[in-house]
Amino acid sequence: MSASEYKYILRIAGKDIDGSKKVIVALSEVKGIGYNLAQVLLQSLKINPYIRVGYLTDKELIEIENAIRDPARVGAPGWYLNRQKEIDTGTDRHLITSDLDFAISNDIEREKSVMSWRGYRHMFGLRVRGQRTRTTGRKGGAVGVKRVTRPIPGAPAAAAPGTSGTAASPAAATEATPGKAAQAPSSKEDQK
Repeated sequence: MSASEYKYILRIAGKDIDGSKKVIVALSEVKGIGYNLAQVLLQSLKINPYIRVGYLTDKELIEIENAIRDPARVGAPGWYLNRQKEIDTGTDRHLITSDLDFAISNDIEREKSVMSWRGYRHMFGLRVRGQRTRTTGRKGGAVGVKRVTRPIPGAPAAAAPGTSGTAASPAAATEATPGKAAQAPSSKEDQK
């Protein structure tokens, strides 16, 4: 192919793809198409997966687009498709890009509405697929024992915020200390 026929940017399945990438890598950039499915599609279309996307002809691009829309038609096995036995229609389909996101969000909302166990886990933001939750996957603030600082008995009281660092008088210290504020008289004569 001549340099004049080289395309620097192509649009495949609604995604702009750099023309310098290999075809197999470029197809796997489309959401819903993985590396293995891209390889199956290119083998069934008899396109070299290691040539650059910019050198593909318009006919090959149209074949790739049609294969992405319906992989089962070009010979991809049913277990490669991402929507097998769909709940609404019962057919096998393969969704890509925003259609895939929309279908997944609908599935999650349906599970929440019927209050299935998976829906319950989705509602509360917990792990859905049976992972361990005792130690991993913690989100949010710290959980545990709250440490409270207590004054040490017999130590001088700390200065209040905003006051100077000078020590208070001993009389003020005894007034501030709860146990020492009122002292009992020492003898019976003092009590009369």
